[in-house]
Amino acid sequence: MLDEFKSFIMRGNVVDLAVGVIIGGSFGKIVSSLVDDIIMPPLGLLIGKVDFSNLFIPLSLTDQHFTSVAAAKAAGVVTWNIGMFANVLFQFLLVAFAVFFFVVKPINKLKKKDKDSPAAAASRSEALLEEIRDLLKDK
Repeated sequence: MLDEFKSFIMRGNVVDLAVGVIIGGSFGKIVSSLVDDIIMPPLGLLIGKVDFSNLFIPLSLTDQHFTSVAAAKAAGVVTWNIGMFANVLFQFLLVAFAVFFFVVKPINKLKKKDKDSPAAAASRSEALLEEIRDLLKDK
């Protein structure tokens, strides 16, 4: 049973998946920092000094005004955290964009080259075989 587990773990797909998950986790932290620390502050400034992470709607009825989600939650107010959702949505779009343009497109391009190249070679070999056939017929 131990040998079977060892052969399962050492298969290429499992190792590739493990590496992908580890790198994906690190990439997620980089994208989170990019969105939260680099992109959203100037975007909030352009829109009117809005800090997206603290853009929320209090759902509990109260007379108080809260400047942050943390302050509202500390007072026991239920909040609808629109800004945090916007940050996460923007992070997802950035990750999807990066994965598509830096992983999917190059892989599709390589697959297309591989797909075209055997077909071209096969059509060339078919043409040569037809020429040989025609030469043999003429003799």
